[in-house]
Amino acid sequence: MNLTGKNIIAGEYCGDTSNGFVAFNAQLNEAMTTQFANASELEVNTAITRANEAFLSYSQLSANKRAVFLRTIGEQIVALGDDLVNIACAETGLPQARIQGERGRTVGQLNLFADLLDNKEYQGVIEHGDANRAPLPKPDTRLGYLPLGAVAVFGASNFPLAFSTAGGDTASALAAGCPVVMKAHAAHPGTAELVASAILKAAEQCNIDRGVFSLIQGKNYAISSQIVTHPLIKAVGFTGSERVGMILQQQINQRAEPIPFYGELGSVNPQFILPNKMAKHGDEIAEQLVASTMMGQGQFCTSPGIWVVIEDEGYQQFIESAKTAMSAQCAGVMLTPGIRDTYNQQVAQWKNVNGAQLIAQSQKGEDHQCRSALFETDLNTFITNTALQEENFGACALIVKCSDFAQMLQFVTIIKGNLTASIHADEQSDNDFAQQLATPLAHRVGRLIYNQMPTGVEVCAAMNHGGPFPASTAITTTSVGSEAINRFRRPICYQNMPQQLLPKILQD
Repeated sequence: MNLTGKNIIAGEYCGDTSNGFVAFNAQLNEAMTTQFANASELEVNTAITRANEAFLSYSQLSANKRAVFLRTIGEQIVALGDDLVNIACAETGLPQARIQGERGRTVGQLNLFADLLDNKEYQGVIEHGDANRAPLPKPDTRLGYLPLGAVAVFGASNFPLAFSTAGGDTASALAAGCPVVMKAHAAHPGTAELVASAILKAAEQCNIDRGVFSLIQGKNYAISSQIVTHPLIKAVGFTGSERVGMILQQQINQRAEPIPFYGELGSVNPQFILPNKMAKHGDEIAEQLVASTMMGQGQFCTSPGIWVVIEDEGYQQFIESAKTAMSAQCAGVMLTPGIRDTYNQQVAQWKNVNGAQLIAQSQKGEDHQCRSALFETDLNTFITNTALQEENFGACALIVKCSDFAQMLQFVTIIKGNLTASIHADEQSDNDFAQQLATPLAHRVGRLIYNQMPTGVEVCAAMNHGGPFPASTAITTTSVGSEAINRFRRPICYQNMPQQLLPKILQD
């Protein structure tokens, strides 16, 4: 398919590409040829205005019609075929199997919300009145939900499909009844354009106001500022760095009308290996941790960035196994040259920390490829060097040695909020340790895992993908799973309303 490089605003392709930007082919280490527009202030305003206009009709669509729309989007994404897979692989450097799997997850998310809408999972609560209740009559009350309005979504660099144009934020917002203005990530603008074209076709096929979705392209930071401060935007979904996320949060805080900012900003996902587990299965755990660290060249929000262990008689064998596994890995490409450079700078910074040691790296590759890295330090060094406490976005892990279990518990009090943490324990002999660790650790994470790696997020009703700051800016919400819809709707109670004034889903 031919790419235009333009914005797609309420079904119209527009934008000047002559002074725009190009994507980067991570696989070939060269700039691509298609020029993409930097959206103008007028184009951004038009997209948001059209989303607000579409809100009136789209928010009143029945749950069943919204379900049909979501399923049709999924069908149109599948219909893009190999064109979508090829452009996504080129723009990100991710392997074909990964992109195909992510496409399946993206369609699965859309279908999940469609199924829930069809099954009336979001219908609300009805409390009938009781005129005979003493001492006061009970009024008829019915709890429903209203969509917030036009929602802005920012695409993620590391998930060009599942957390981007038609990803979880967009799917849950559309399911809630909110039009979406999508700011495409500049790392994969071609992928974004193809997926946006699928959403447009679905809107046309379902006879939905095309203002329900717009795609904004651009590398100009002023675009993002204009989007989050626009008075017609009622919520923002963001996945990215803590630095950029906090800039957007500050700008939102200065608005006349505060709006929710659902930001996923960073996580080191600590892994706690308890002593008897290490003694019995140290080799196996070490190899699994390395494999998990290497997934997507470490560019997962759930990558296991810190491994917390007790330095006992089983430690050295664990270390040797980890070093062997890491040294056997191949160098790989990162999503963008900028991400690659930041990763290398942080690895170099850690090398200069007194008390931290680089103990293993992957094999050397070409100049544009990154080597994975495994560091080792002790708890005191970790506490006194904040640089070691920050996420290094890439295939880098830090082993933190504790002298005993008391120090392991102390580590829990130091770390910031995280998306996940894992407890690796022997089920027979580590139970006491695991029980002492689980309670305080649960207050630091959004998902606590037992004897499994953190990479991979199941899309289901019981999933929580969020956590205390900086894992998330809204710690009571999730960006994955059926509960994600609650971010983009608010409760409303109808009291003593006649049937004809109630939403159909709340009528008797």
